Amino acid sequence: MNDVLSPPAGNREATPVPLKPLGKVLAVTSGKGGVGKTFVSANLAAALAKRGHKVLVLDADLGLANLDVVLNLYPKITLHDVFTGKARLEEAILQAPGGFSVLLAGSGMVEYSRLTPEVRNEFLRIVSGLVPHYDVVLLDTGAGISDVVLFAVSLASEVLMVATPEPTSLTDAYATIKVLVGQQQRQTVRVIVNQAVRPGAGQAITNQLQQVLDRFVVTEPGHPVRLIHMGDIPLDPEVRQAVMRRQLLMQTTPGCPAGVAIAQLAGKLEHNVIPCPA
Repeated sequence: MNDVLSPPAGNREATPVPLKPLGKVLAVTSGKGGVGKTFVSANLAAALAKRGHKVLVLDADLGLANLDVVLNLYPKITLHDVFTGKARLEEAILQAPGGFSVLLAGSGMVEYSRLTPEVRNEFLRIVSGLVPHYDVVLLDTGAGISDVVLFAVSLASEVLMVATPEPTSLTDAYATIKVLVGQQQRQTVRVIVNQAVRPGAGQAITNQLQQVLDRFVVTEPGHPVRLIHMGDIPLDPEVRQAVMRRQLLMQTTPGCPAGVAIAQLAGKLEHNVIPCPA
């Protein structure tokens, strides 16, 4: 595994080969910040791990990483050390509460918040090295449509768009999906509505977004973009309690409404997207 994750120093500047997902790489992204994207990534990873999958979450928000805060982890080695050659990739992988692995970016990696050729090559090398060793690699991306975010999303075989019912979140989700369709020719985007206030709200929101996309986003003939509603995570006071305690909801109160919804989401992904563990 070390040979896969850490190529010889003489090869570090070579352009990596294109990523060939041997497992499933899922990008968890959003149009705007503050919608619970990292919360979803971490707890979804725990739910998938409970189902027997070997899961890694990579904090792909290189400028404003906060997965370490959500998981109450204090990493000694981060992606920054891997990028600069101070540490090998396997040294930066930690075991998180919930039975999955994490690769943390560290806060304030300002020099990596722009997609330079060096950042692009290192990021691709790292993800390519991780994929063969996990059933699922979740990329917890930044919000919006920066170059780094779009590049991270481009490495994923599936996109999970997290949105809330607020108009600003939905407007930014639409704008982000439009860019993904235009730049990456995405034909499928999976939608998760967080903080849903009533049953069925997420499906209605997804249908509305679909109608707007059908009307205003031009795609190649015969290749329309299709939104798939994966589920709602209801507004639940237990979520805030878990976040404030820096604990995983799937460990503290998995039977609460939000926890049940995340478990159901993991089941849908397992059934429709993720290959069964060997």
